[in-house]
Amino acid sequence: MSNQGHGDTKSRLRVSALVGVLGVVYGDIGTSPLYALQASLGYFQKSGLKYADIFGILSLIFWALIIVVTLKYVTFIMRADNNGEGGTLSLMALASRVARSDRTKGALGIIGIVGAGLFFGDGVITPAISILSAVEGITVISPHLSNLVLPIALVVIAVLFLVQRHGTNAVGRAFGPIMVIWFLTLGLLGLAQIIQHPFVLEALSPYYSIAFMIRHDRIAFIALGAVVLAVTGAEALYADMSHFGRRPIRASWIFFVLPCLVLNYFGQGALVIANPSTVDNPFYKLAPHVLRVPMIILATMATVIASQAVITGAFSVARMCIQLGLLPRMEVRHTSEQEQGQIYVPQINAILAVGVVLLVLTFRSSNALASAYGIAVTGTFLCDNTLAAFVYRRQFGWPRWATFALFGAFGIIDFAFFSANSLKIFEGGWVPLAIGFTIILIMTTWRRGRNLVVARWQQDSLPLASFLSRLPQSRIIRVPGTAVFLTSNLEFVPNALLHNLKHNKVLHEQVFFVHVRTLAFPQASPQERATAEQVAPGIFKVTLCYGFMESPNVPRALESLATHGVEFKPMQTSYFLGRETVVTASLPKLRFIRRWMFLFMARNAVSATEFFRIPSDRVVELGVRIAI
Repeated sequence: MSNQGHGDTKSRLRVSALVGVLGVVYGDIGTSPLYALQASLGYFQKSGLKYADIFGILSLIFWALIIVVTLKYVTFIMRADNNGEGGTLSLMALASRVARSDRTKGALGIIGIVGAGLFFGDGVITPAISILSAVEGITVISPHLSNLVLPIALVVIAVLFLVQRHGTNAVGRAFGPIMVIWFLTLGLLGLAQIIQHPFVLEALSPYYSIAFMIRHDRIAFIALGAVVLAVTGAEALYADMSHFGRRPIRASWIFFVLPCLVLNYFGQGALVIANPSTVDNPFYKLAPHVLRVPMIILATMATVIASQAVITGAFSVARMCIQLGLLPRMEVRHTSEQEQGQIYVPQINAILAVGVVLLVLTFRSSNALASAYGIAVTGTFLCDNTLAAFVYRRQFGWPRWATFALFGAFGIIDFAFFSANSLKIFEGGWVPLAIGFTIILIMTTWRRGRNLVVARWQQDSLPLASFLSRLPQSRIIRVPGTAVFLTSNLEFVPNALLHNLKHNKVLHEQVFFVHVRTLAFPQASPQERATAEQVAPGIFKVTLCYGFMESPNVPRALESLATHGVEFKPMQTSYFLGRETVVTASLPKLRFIRRWMFLFMARNAVSATEFFRIPSDRVVELGVRIAI
């Protein structure tokens, strides 16, 4: 999809676009004030909080927002869009296009897979920590209500995941206005405290960050693991770019979201300086007593919105991984007739729901979960930074010194945050690492297994040129109608055709060998959707191109062949598919665990009929055994 389609034109800066950005893009980073400052100050509670410590933490949070979000993502990385799309996998596809060797492409692919794996880890933790932190506000009203935190959080989580199947269109329209109220409330509550204690604004100076790091040394480095919670969701600015374009996201951040967040963090800091006993929950104690119940309700709504954005993002990333051959085929339901991006993936929804519930029951509080949160986000930061540096160097033609200076500086900061979070592996940091490693293992196993299946299939297949050369001398009977054979390689005869000839002894008058190809672009243009080449009388090689953000619809694409002068009659067409049964070879090329995983995924993958949206009453399946 071109940038023009999502245009950075002035027309995109309508109020509706700016409000929509708040509902979709800023939910995650917008709910960070619930726990970020509280978790950061927690390291210094026992030894007694000092003004300089609070100033140092506030300064670190402010400069993290400026450097990581404003400079790195909003100013630079958002320029590296893949035809309007953002996110780690889009960046990987963009970088792969300008890579000069297969080895480099392989390395970039691994970075993209790691980033995608960590994203799914983030997708499990975000709903858990956000909803828990919001519901924990009831303990500020009365400590006796603490026993209700877990049950209420679990009910909210259950409802959140159950409504996913209905789509987010209707709910999505309400997200923006709610987040406008949320950010205004954050800013006004913070401003009220700053007016009473204006000296807290001194912490805007980087001097306090540097002095804090020098004074506390190791403890300050560990505290960075909590400071990074203030920038979780920064990657969402880039990942959700396709929905709104750069200009609305940048304008919303610079002129509204950033000021409101800074006001709230500094307001919380001013409150803790004035009343150190509020350090256990400075966010809710920032509000007057009469507003605390409405704040809990508003915060719960905001965290549900933040969680919804992450879940929707997980659906999109899963579809992208399927298209890029990193995950097996899954059911992808479209929940809106107007918006192609609104999808629901039942398997991903179920996995996320189980993961979130298990995390809530295991950690039981947002403070405990804070240790698990940062490592996935900072790992994604590192992946994005590496890929963006490659794109700036190769595609934008930046000098080596400029690329190294800029992205090297960003990388040092990202690595500092990542290292600080790595110290918390045994306190909960193992959770996103375990989730990410599992996803990475699944993706690499599937990709390796599919490559082996294709290689074995080619080894046992008949070259198409050889088949066509023998066809005129053969006595094969041509029968009326059209036959479509899906194939992964147009240079070889599909096994389904050979089996059909073996058993039925006939060939249709019109035959289409169809290869579905995934582009390194988010969407294919209508002109490049379908291309056809006649290789023999009535026999065509057809390539259908789809972007990695699209869901294939083979029958509809074949109908578009009419624009190329190729007649296609849907009602006279039969689709012949080879149902692969993958079995273990006598000398297996996958080790036991990977082989078991691949065979399990292959057995449970959605059928090609369903995935390619082929009418089931027009499908003929022929079994094929492939040993790997």
